[in-house]
Amino acid sequence: MASHQHLTPPQGPFQFAGTPTSIIGDMRCLIGNCRKAQDELAKSVRPEEATFANVLLPLVHSENALKVESHILQFYQHVSPDKEIRDASGEAEKLLKDFEIETAMREDLYHLVDAVAKKNEQLDTESTLLLGKQHREYIRNGLKLPIGPKRDRFKEIQQRLSQLSIQFRKNLNEAKLEMWFLPQELDGVPLDVISGLEKGTGDKEGKLLMTSDFPHYIPTIKYAKSAATRKRFQLAYENKSVDNIPILKEIVMLRDEGARLLGYPNHATFRLEEKMAKKPETVNVFLSDLQSRIIAGGRRDLEVLKQLKKYDLESRGEVFDGHYFIWDNQFYGHLMLEKDYSVDQQKIAEYFPLDSTIKAMLEMFEHLFGLVFVEIAGDERSKLAQSGDGNDLVWHEDVQLFCVWDNENEGSGFVGYIYLDLYSRDNKYSNPSNWNLQPGFVREDGYRHYPSTALLCGFSKPTPKKPTLLQHGEVVTLFHELGHGIHDLVSKTMYARFHGTMTVIDFGEAPSQMLENWCWTPATLKSLSCHYSALSSEYLKAWEEESQGTSPPPASIPDEVIESLIRAKNVNGALFQLRVLHPSILDMMIHQPESHEALEKINISEQFNKIRKDLTGLDGPEVLGEGWGWGHGDGNMGHLVGDYDAGLYGYLYSKVFADDMFQSVFAKDPMDGKEGRRYRYAVLEKGGAQDEMKTVADFLGREPKPDAFYKDLGVS
Repeated sequence: MASHQHLTPPQGPFQFAGTPTSIIGDMRCLIGNCRKAQDELAKSVRPEEATFANVLLPLVHSENALKVESHILQFYQHVSPDKEIRDASGEAEKLLKDFEIETAMREDLYHLVDAVAKKNEQLDTESTLLLGKQHREYIRNGLKLPIGPKRDRFKEIQQRLSQLSIQFRKNLNEAKLEMWFLPQELDGVPLDVISGLEKGTGDKEGKLLMTSDFPHYIPTIKYAKSAATRKRFQLAYENKSVDNIPILKEIVMLRDEGARLLGYPNHATFRLEEKMAKKPETVNVFLSDLQSRIIAGGRRDLEVLKQLKKYDLESRGEVFDGHYFIWDNQFYGHLMLEKDYSVDQQKIAEYFPLDSTIKAMLEMFEHLFGLVFVEIAGDERSKLAQSGDGNDLVWHEDVQLFCVWDNENEGSGFVGYIYLDLYSRDNKYSNPSNWNLQPGFVREDGYRHYPSTALLCGFSKPTPKKPTLLQHGEVVTLFHELGHGIHDLVSKTMYARFHGTMTVIDFGEAPSQMLENWCWTPATLKSLSCHYSALSSEYLKAWEEESQGTSPPPASIPDEVIESLIRAKNVNGALFQLRVLHPSILDMMIHQPESHEALEKINISEQFNKIRKDLTGLDGPEVLGEGWGWGHGDGNMGHLVGDYDAGLYGYLYSKVFADDMFQSVFAKDPMDGKEGRRYRYAVLEKGGAQDEMKTVADFLGREPKPDAFYKDLGVS
């Protein structure tokens, strides 16, 4: 048969040729088509005639058609360099959210779905799940409230929440603080970061410009020797989205009011009803139990780091005042790894150039899951573009596009598209993340619509002398987010709403968290690595100039470096997990207040800072007499206004399933292709189309257990 490079995909890639006018116009058209289908259904079917086939299927087909383009029309606001396009995309999202609220509160459609639910038809698993969720969604959107002021108020709340969430994310995407530093203030920051900084003129002569974006924030907070510089950066980062503080407070208040209108005691109870945990008590017990198991270890970690800071300051002739600040933690954490474990993250990063690491990761996924990734570039893009212009297939020149197929053993079928947008730029969503652009589903004609998915990161761009290099933690994160992309690609569900990562929140991270374990496996690290000096003669020459004549490094990462890295895996692990607990506990606090009045009195920013201090023991400016209102890190918590409200615990909760699956199935041979394919079809392919606990239990052959989770944390 023809090689995959010469196969024509049965479905072309999306054309990213949107303009401000077309984005809003296309969304209005999509909404109009969906509303028309709903109106026709409401007119043509009476409740006594209602069946799954004549009510739910028409509804879900119109929903599927809407999602084919609506995800992308909303996506532009997070990636486009054009402000008018970003604004139009935000407006399109508002139009869609208003329509979704309208749809969710249609009495006529609810009566039809209610009639179907009461008939108890024999349906397949996914259709049964669809019917149950659709029926409950109408109730959870206020249709059990009496017509009148209460229902009207509930609708107002939903519309306002939609507007506020869009504004919160817009503020977050566009937030950036600029800071000028003297070169000596940046002592310790990697030279490849310093060399790319803008040099000041006029009254800024002799200074260098840095911003609060990740490519500057992370290396500075980690490597700058000056505590004053790190503090300035930390405060800038914590306060870059201060405009979001009143927005978040209003969001939390409205959520609470809406939940109470529906008869729930709080928003957390409302949200968790549909999750694996089911109720707040389960989450509270889980978080409290985890905290009790690791708090003592966290304090021990903190004390060791304090002693390291004391030694470091005194060796420089400075006085240690007994405080260990938030802005100290990354710096002394990396110093400990270098000093006590011979882990030099900058040297390790030389073995993980971004391009070659991505290529190696895709090759691993090919082996494990029976896939083939074919990059579409140059003339091949133009051939697939309807306009003949290959630039229309991506939203920015930095974006890579891959066509994904099953390999020959898996049938050589088409799987979908994956986009990689890896470099930082202004006004782009910069947190490493995966975005579904088009879900997969079965079309009305019985053929499959194939998925498209995108990976967004905020890495620094390569220079002529050095490629973009990944520290090990960034390798883990990249593998995690690519894992979401694979989940998005290989899922095969009938309905778009259950596709890929559209699972319950407290399971959704498990597939990617499980894959993180590969980044702690010696053979995997070896195969992912390639020293950047081996990539080209230019890079080798640049490395030789920088290293001043030392012998060329081995092409792949040395075994002793891997051993040191793995030995240090859980160094300061308890303190790290307490930091992970911090946002989860804040999330549950603000979404289960004793009363609406009590919530009104909560200062979320102050609680953000207090909880962090109580959990981790890390000092902030409050110990310097600046009070608890010094920082507003809660303004950066985009997940709180997405789908993770009363759900941030899911990152820890789902790790129970992730660690159990890895230790039980893959630990003995992470590259076992047979088990990889079994995992693909038993877990990833299912998406959210069946109960997630059944998915895990079927794969494991038993109910999941937390033993591996606690073992990985090093606690009993």
